[in-house]
Amino acid sequence: MRRTEALRSFVRETRLTPTGFVYPLFICPGEGVRKPVGSMPGVFNLSVDEAVKECREVYALGIPAVILFGLPEHKDEQASGAWADDGIVQRAARAIKKEVPNLLLMGDVCLCEYMSHGHCGIVKKVNGATPETEYEILNDPTLDLLAKTAVAQAKAGMDIIAPSDMMDGRIDALRASLDAHGFENTPIMSYAAKFASGFYGPFREAADSAPSFGDRRSYQMDPANAREAMREIELDLEEGADMIMVKPAIAYLDIIAEARARFDVPLGAYQVSGEYAMIKAAAQNGWIDHDRVMLESLLSIQRAGASIILTYFAKEAAKLL
Repeated sequence: MRRTEALRSFVRETRLTPTGFVYPLFICPGEGVRKPVGSMPGVFNLSVDEAVKECREVYALGIPAVILFGLPEHKDEQASGAWADDGIVQRAARAIKKEVPNLLLMGDVCLCEYMSHGHCGIVKKVNGATPETEYEILNDPTLDLLAKTAVAQAKAGMDIIAPSDMMDGRIDALRASLDAHGFENTPIMSYAAKFASGFYGPFREAADSAPSFGDRRSYQMDPANAREAMREIELDLEEGADMIMVKPAIAYLDIIAEARARFDVPLGAYQVSGEYAMIKAAAQNGWIDHDRVMLESLLSIQRAGASIILTYFAKEAAKLL
């Protein structure tokens, strides 16, 4: 059954298609801006007008959704750019919906890109603590800002709200706030199992979101913990999440597979910036076949059980498929 391509295709178990892809976009201020991200060849910071052009191409390729990340004009300790009605992502969502109305818009709900310190929540300094515990994330006050961000995005036309902050209780807070503002039918895709990974480095360049002190290991998941990931997913579903996500993807295929076996809801996985950059770098050095490895990596994520794949390869893969 492997003798020819026709036979191999006929009995193939997993079929990769663009219909489950989500393409990430980084939205920045200005007009006519298409700034390359150095560590991510082929990825750009885009002004709103350029993002609209990109979305037209994405939709024409059969990719059904994009996820928007924002680079605000200014940052502060309340992440006001995240939840302002005229925030960069909200402006982009309105413009895209006007020009490409059938493209699904997913809004990343997190505060790191908008905080002056680069963390995903409100920070308090703890006097007399050890260097590791000198700063503390205030979980509950952060939930209020996340809820305001979700509502602002829904008002701007986001079809799906995707919280990535990893604060405890965020799904319950977002669901209650969305419902109270008339967005009962806006689904939530939770970054339910988001690990404190070393694969995020290039993203922090793209989104200008590196923490100015410390790291995010006190609120993102320990990469060693699979059972805890299942508890996090279960809690998010109990709080009202409609879809779940595992992030990163390739180094966490076991988590994706276990989540698929245990939870009967739509399951996504984020092939993150470091995973993308490694394939690009190896291909540029002639060490691997770019297109073959790209598709193989995406296929592995789908084979593990993810029906939705957030990937910077979405356009390139769609053109081949």
